[in-house]
Amino acid sequence: MSQKAYTEDVLRLAQENENFRQVLFTTERSQLVLMSLKPGEEIGEEVHEGIDQVLAFAGGEGEAVIEGNRSPVRAGTVVVVPGGTRHNFVNTGSVPLKLFTVYTPPEHPDGTTHRTKEEADEYEREHHH
Repeated sequence: MSQKAYTEDVLRLAQENENFRQVLFTTERSQLVLMSLKPGEEIGEEVHEGIDQVLAFAGGEGEAVIEGNRSPVRAGTVVVVPGGTRHNFVNTGSVPLKLFTVYTPPEHPDGTTHRTKEEADEYEREHHH
């Protein structure tokens, strides 16, 4: 299965993104997703078994909480979360926290867009595997 490649200015896309979650591109083995957290909002503590996640921050400021340890994130910060690691990300600033993230293998159905965290949580409840 040959699939076309994806080439975009992901920093600009992440900075312009206002959706809580927007899947940009999915292959058999990886997935590129934009996220934007409102001030005070968090992704919510989670663990992905068997899925690694790389997050790169493009704007705003916040906190990574990895296995209970907190560290600051801002534009330019990259966080690599190995599968099975408890993690959460919190917007501690006064502007949206913008990021893009790569899951290997994919975590969400291709084409997924959740405008808000509420929408994402509702989807999770209805489709929890």
